[in-house]
Amino acid sequence: MSGRLYVCATPIGNLEDVSLRLLRILSEVDLVAAEDTRRTRKLLTSHGVQAHLIAYHQANEHNQVRYLLGRLKQGTRLALVSDGGMPAISDPGYLLVRACIKEGVPVEVIPGPSAALSALVLSGLPTARFVFEGFLPKPQGEKRTRLQGLADDERTLVFFEAPGRVRATLEDMLEVLGDRRMALARELTKMHEEVVRDSIAAVLSGLDEDLRGEVVIVIEGAAKEAANLEAAVEMARGLIDDGMTKSKAAAKAASTLGAPRRSVYEGLLSSQP
Repeated sequence: MSGRLYVCATPIGNLEDVSLRLLRILSEVDLVAAEDTRRTRKLLTSHGVQAHLIAYHQANEHNQVRYLLGRLKQGTRLALVSDGGMPAISDPGYLLVRACIKEGVPVEVIPGPSAALSALVLSGLPTARFVFEGFLPKPQGEKRTRLQGLADDERTLVFFEAPGRVRATLEDMLEVLGDRRMALARELTKMHEEVVRDSIAAVLSGLDEDLRGEVVIVIEGAAKEAANLEAAVEMARGLIDDGMTKSKAAAKAASTLGAPRRSVYEGLLSSQP
């Protein structure tokens, strides 16, 4: 007899952000696979729920998928939780869900809190169409390449970032995307929740050097009509006439006028005789 996998969203900060359904599932399952068993134990204890826990995190995910899939196929009811939010969204879980689907094990989602969606709503930026990019690559070259691929995307952009890398990431965003509106959401639903809404340059200028906590960055999408693109290309031409390289001129003009750097650079190339 096949068991069932319950993919359970858990609080991203405030432990009161649970549903009755979540508490019932966690109390009824045979086993809870947790990214950090200590954090999950704290959540369970705060709501008087007793459960058997097993560690399931990035370092042991491949081995645990095989073990847990075997248990599920034997009839085990398994709840999967991460440190906060929905498992498999920038957290372990995708491999287990995929394996269950492939083997015909039923999968059920218990919806709940999401840092990405909470930050998007709080940002004040358009919510009808958005793209969630999770964590950008750490190497600067790869990060900028990813950002360049998003430069012309009209959807609102949502990212996770480690607090120690926020400044460098915003600097890259300013250069590649231009000075757009943004929101920086930190420690959502917790005691020290903070949301800063301004332009990328303004947020950078006021950024705390000792930034801490879990961070979500929300960036305005590309303008539908790049009215300032022509002006940026013209400015870049002037900078080139003054001796600046095409790449640096495009970056400077894009940052100054809030146009996508890649579009300015391509505009320079297309305007060459």
